[in-house]
Amino acid sequence: MQTFLKPLKSAEERKYLNELAEGSAKAREMLILHNMRLVAHVVKKYAPTESEAEDLISIGTIGLIKAVDTFDVKRASRLGTYAAKCIDNEILMHLRAEKKRSREVSLFEPIGTDKEGNVISLVDIIESEDEDILETVAVRRQVEEIYRNLETLLPEREKQIISLRYGLFGQKEMTQREIAERLGISRSYVSRIEKSGLSKLRAAMESKIEK
Repeated sequence: MQTFLKPLKSAEERKYLNELAEGSAKAREMLILHNMRLVAHVVKKYAPTESEAEDLISIGTIGLIKAVDTFDVKRASRLGTYAAKCIDNEILMHLRAEKKRSREVSLFEPIGTDKEGNVISLVDIIESEDEDILETVAVRRQVEEIYRNLETLLPEREKQIISLRYGLFGQKEMTQREIAERLGISRSYVSRIEKSGLSKLRAAMESKIEK
């Protein structure tokens, strides 16, 4: 498990919260960085091993960022109390969504192209009256291969960004800017991660074809 900064003292936290209320980006960053240990602590409830925990750290961080951005400085409780609930909720939503996504694939997701190069989805196959059975089977296998590669080849962050970018696993398709705002990172970073993930998936598919 990576090492995080120590929690802020009460007076320090109050100082940064007041500065955040005035629009300080630096104060926001400090509040997030100094509460990352809290994220790791909450994650341990759901992932006892280090390898499992690392996959949920980024999800818990989203909850922390939401907590910092929505915390009312006039509250009687400390930020940590509020943040712990937000982190917990974010992880629970993620785990529930993952469980649901493992059981379903959106009928409208792009799954490949036809002989003319047109993008097709599962609903196109289902509604087609003159479908080629062999082609349908091949496309379905291609879909299974893509999802399998997403799960096994890509790091959690690449998988997350590509899933959000292209609306996979039943999610709503998002722009790079929307993803950047949601994850608290730059758009250019989102772009680099997306390109890296797509490159790995493309290489895996090409390798499969060559074999």
